Amino acid sequence: MIASAPRVTQDRFLNELSEGALLALPFLFEFWAMEHQLPPPGNWRSWVIMGGRGAGKTRAGSEWVRSMVEGSRPLDKGVSQRMALVGETLDQVREVMIFGESGILACSPPDRRPTWEAGRKRLVWPNGAVAQAFSAHEPEALRGPQFDAAWVDELAKWKKAEEAWDMLQFCLRLGEHPRQCVTTTPRNVPILKRLLAADSTVMTHATTSANRANLASSFLEEVMSRYGQTRLGIQELEGRLLEDVEGALWTREGLDNCRIKAVPDLHRIVVAVDPPVTGGSRADACGIVVAGLERGGDKAVVLEDASVVGVSPKQWAEAAVAAYHRHGADRMIAEVNQGGELVESIVRQVDRTVSYRPVNASRGKVLRAEPVAALYEQGRISHVGGLSELETQMCLMAVHGYQGAGSPDRVDALVWALTDLMLKKSGTPGFRSL
Repeated sequence: MIASAPRVTQDRFLNELSEGALLALPFLFEFWAMEHQLPPPGNWRSWVIMGGRGAGKTRAGSEWVRSMVEGSRPLDKGVSQRMALVGETLDQVREVMIFGESGILACSPPDRRPTWEAGRKRLVWPNGAVAQAFSAHEPEALRGPQFDAAWVDELAKWKKAEEAWDMLQFCLRLGEHPRQCVTTTPRNVPILKRLLAADSTVMTHATTSANRANLASSFLEEVMSRYGQTRLGIQELEGRLLEDVEGALWTREGLDNCRIKAVPDLHRIVVAVDPPVTGGSRADACGIVVAGLERGGDKAVVLEDASVVGVSPKQWAEAAVAAYHRHGADRMIAEVNQGGELVESIVRQVDRTVSYRPVNASRGKVLRAEPVAALYEQGRISHVGGLSELETQMCLMAVHGYQGAGSPDRVDALVWALTDLMLKKSGTPGFRSL
């Protein structure tokens, strides 16, 4: 490979190219592409490019569009003349798939660059090929048009995925062999699993780190350090499709269904803390979860996951007290199995006015979590947005134990908070106030 050769070899190669070849070189994607960015051989209908964030999926989709619509010369026709571009919203189609840094316009050489007709929501190439933009939020817009190819972006996050996907399949009825390219970060959703299981589907895969040459090194260091061993990291960085753990107390679908946009009137708010055994950069996370009881006392809302990682005892206490004041909490609850009176002492050093109560775990994590999981099944617990790390831990908590790396500190704090709000009066096993 020229890219791996010594500098002198690279210079000699470039110096031997004509001026025209040098100008064309940046647009010869086959020369620069990684293996997962090139379409597999075979008589497939759907090519799924599944990878982590920043793995080069958008660039691969844009280049596949070029390979379909462009001919040998600027005005020569390509394999495709009528293409659909479908994203979650029209804004995302325009800003990512078309005008983005790895979008179609950025990837196209000047003599083959299409023109964006905003009023008609379409791209038009010099050779007459047309690509029409669609939003997956409006499946009915795909009822009627017909195409010979389609590029579908982030299918796994579409809100109306089943409807929009089915409508698109009826549109792919032109040409000898209609095809579609699907670029997506995986999520455990039925539409993606159904697509991957089809005999006519092929898949290529890459992790975020596969494209490290085009990513900021600080970005990779940060996300790998923070998410590398988590379920979220496996999905978003490794690009692997994760299904629910066998015997999981919570499922991704169930948590998606309990999310709310507006917080109701709350009667009581608590901050629950699950302190780490040790402090410093190698410490486990300090679980800090804020939850509130709806007026009437029958339902609760999880308001924030304020957990912190790799900090000193004073720093986690400061984070917990800050959450206490931020939400106007009525009580802070802290598990003291490991720290005893020292936990309260640390909190009091930060703020002596906090209403504090220690609790002690008399039973295992799973036994304490099961009654709380039952509240979710009864539809009595809601989540605000922004709780992805907490929800990832929840989906790894199973009847036979926690299936993730390390300790489920965030889940422990959640269980303490909801037990105090919803179950304390019923004498739930495993919860003892001190």
